[in-house]
Amino acid sequence: MILALILFVVTYILLLALPNHRHWVALGSAAVFLALRILPGSEILAALDFNVLLMIAGTMGLVSLFIESGMPALLADCLIARMPNVKWVAVALSLFAGFISAFVDNVATVLMIAPVAMAIAKRLELDPVPLVIAIAVSSNLQGAATLVGDTTSILLGGYADMDFLDFFVFHGKPGMFWVVEVGAVLTVLVLLALFRNDTQRVEQQGKTVVRDYVPTVLLCLMLVLLIGASFLPKKPAIINGLICTVLFVAGLMIELVRTKDTSRIALHLKSIDYQTILLLFGLFLVIGGITQAGVVDAISRLFLLAASDNLFVIYTLIVWASVLFSAFIDNIPYTATMLPVVQGISAALGVEPYLLYFGLLAGATLGGNLTPVGASANITAIGILRREGCTVRTKDFMRIGVPFSLVAVLSGYLLIWVIWH
Repeated sequence: MILALILFVVTYILLLALPNHRHWVALGSAAVFLALRILPGSEILAALDFNVLLMIAGTMGLVSLFIESGMPALLADCLIARMPNVKWVAVALSLFAGFISAFVDNVATVLMIAPVAMAIAKRLELDPVPLVIAIAVSSNLQGAATLVGDTTSILLGGYADMDFLDFFVFHGKPGMFWVVEVGAVLTVLVLLALFRNDTQRVEQQGKTVVRDYVPTVLLCLMLVLLIGASFLPKKPAIINGLICTVLFVAGLMIELVRTKDTSRIALHLKSIDYQTILLLFGLFLVIGGITQAGVVDAISRLFLLAASDNLFVIYTLIVWASVLFSAFIDNIPYTATMLPVVQGISAALGVEPYLLYFGLLAGATLGGNLTPVGASANITAIGILRREGCTVRTKDFMRIGVPFSLVAVLSGYLLIWVIWH
């Protein structure tokens, strides 16, 4: 067990030290675990979650087609047309980014909505930094609302065998969707306070023309099929992944027939974040290895020892430790690592794991909003601003991110306990 623990710690240090090469670190570590037989070759398939990997690939591909169609920009245009001033535009764009992010990757959401905010800021000679940061933190918040909203949600869904509808109603109780939405409503008050002085009027200048409605239809069909799959008895373990991937392939074929341009197919295939997929592939094997070696059980016992077997204390530790860690490290490897730990803690206490699962998801997803480097969507937003010549200081980000995160996390922390303890 000691060797597995040392390798795992070294892996995490390298993940932090080499953020641009995380996928190679994870794959290299997995290779070492296999070479040393810490993870037996017979356990490779059991350790890999192909449903999660296929869901991520298929969803990213569909999102690329959706963005290219122009539909998100049209929706944003229609939204802006109904807002009286910049303050409400900031709130509307943030809520819209959150809505889109509940079904689309957070980074893709920022790439869709941030240019709209930049255009408004240029037109009115405003500082675009607060607008774009508000969009980024809102997209991170709503990523936990549905099964397909964020990689962390997909990881939880795969690990806990949860379907699309389980994020709305689970075991007869309100699911994560409603917890997130309460947080979203409360964060509107934060945004209204932050943008209280921005009362300039906004005039719409035309509407985006949608070039293709097929991706929108396919994205809606994906949601319908994911919901439908929730009702299938004895469904295949990779059913959700197959739905997302098959629809993406169908979208590519329709695009090829429509445009007769194979370069566009290559463009959409390149839009898939293969580095994240390879990162998860490697992490699944590493986590399988440390589980086989007993490291996960040891970490679980440390939590139990620190909290004296008190469920409320353990829940509190998991939520706020997740917030703290996710403010500085990527929440994907953190969540992938902690899911088996949480399951082990629940088994030791003799309770169902869902309270701790949801606490982990809330803390890990929302904690990334505390700092500019806590989430990929934040890094993307800052990159967009810097390319436009804007200076983004850490205090500029935290002025919005900290109150936004604290309100959302605190409301989620209390609601999850009330509903699930």
